[in-house]
Amino acid sequence: MRTNFPQKSCSSCGRSFTWRKSFAKNWDAVKYCSNACRKRKLSKIDQQIENSIFELLETQTYPTPLTTSQIADLLDFGDDKNLLESIKRAARRLEAKSFVIITQDGKRVDSSKAKGHLQIRKQDGN
Repeated sequence: MRTNFPQKSCSSCGRSFTWRKSFAKNWDAVKYCSNACRKRKLSKIDQQIENSIFELLETQTYPTPLTTSQIADLLDFGDDKNLLESIKRAARRLEAKSFVIITQDGKRVDSSKAKGHLQIRKQDGN
């Protein structure tokens, strides 16, 4: 990974991406990491999932991590095959805003590269 270049978080998938030469003219305006994310953008369902995750974490009596599968069970968004990936994208966007911490097996992970189910917990101090 290039460490000397600035990074941003994608507005669609939440993954971090690094400055590229193709972004040189408009780096400040770049929102998406790829053409696929630019086409997908951020839907109302994506925003609802993000809000739902935040609300679920806020209303917990005891602050424990929620897994992506637990969140999918708690959300009623129909029979969406991509619900788990949508939850991961929403969690990554919340992490980029410093609202949540994403872990696997109790250890903080780079959510841009993590595979499988994620554990999401509220950031301390929020």
